Amino acid sequence: MLSDRHYMRDNTGRPPISALAWLIDIIAGAFVIENIFLRWFGGNVGQGFFHYLTLSPEGLPHGFVWTLVTHALIHDPNNLLHLGFTLLMLYIFGRAVVQEIGERRMLGLFATAVATGGIVWLAINWSHADRLYGASAGVSALMILFACLDPEQPITLFMIDVGMRAKHLAIAMVAIDVLGLVLVEIPGRGSWFSMAHSAHLGGMAAGWAYYRFFHQRSWGAFTSRPSIELPRWFRKSRKTETPPAAYKVNLESREDLRAEIDRILDKINSKGFQSLTDEEKRRLDQARDQLSRR
Repeated sequence: MLSDRHYMRDNTGRPPISALAWLIDIIAGAFVIENIFLRWFGGNVGQGFFHYLTLSPEGLPHGFVWTLVTHALIHDPNNLLHLGFTLLMLYIFGRAVVQEIGERRMLGLFATAVATGGIVWLAINWSHADRLYGASAGVSALMILFACLDPEQPITLFMIDVGMRAKHLAIAMVAIDVLGLVLVEIPGRGSWFSMAHSAHLGGMAAGWAYYRFFHQRSWGAFTSRPSIELPRWFRKSRKTETPPAAYKVNLESREDLRAEIDRILDKINSKGFQSLTDEEKRRLDQARDQLSRR
């Protein structure tokens, strides 16, 4: 029924926890568990926790495939500020992205970006005895997708405009990580600028690829045929396509309106809110008004 949908209920009820909130809670909870293992147990137990969850060139050949994703749950136990900044960026960009592509696709993109960042990092650091951990690759993907969806969107932090557009932030982050990759990570130099630049760039590439080939559905860019046209006299005349028949919903009938809103909500679940037409949004608003008058 229409009233059973949590996003169509009155605000008096408590909505379920969103996928983004679950993701933030899981990362924060993993940080707490990580510190318990390292500080309370220590020794071999703490090292084993890192060994089985973080990504390393020595672990993957031994079958630790899950570390391509689980390394995003682990953060520096002595750097709470870095974890806080990561979760803040995840909340800011994740909330904006969820409104455009939906929760399931956001989670899928985050996991794919984390794995892609891990693969790129392994390719650069295969001969180094390092370990990769942190969710920065997933956050980088959401940031790039956010910039692609709305390049002119101002960046605000705690409701304060920082004087930068989304496209400028994306360009700056790409430039910083490319410089860090070339000057620090590839040569293997120790520096205050040392971080997983390759993983960040891998996550950014995943975010851009999602926008380019899934959100825009632009696979045809690789399969486009040469633009050679036949002479006009040799072409087959195309039949004029008839537009889809328009239908009307009896908005006065509660049964018809409920069926139509259920159809619209199913469309939101499968394709996202941005797929709705203006007429469907108007009907959704009308149904919400009727519920609030109960």
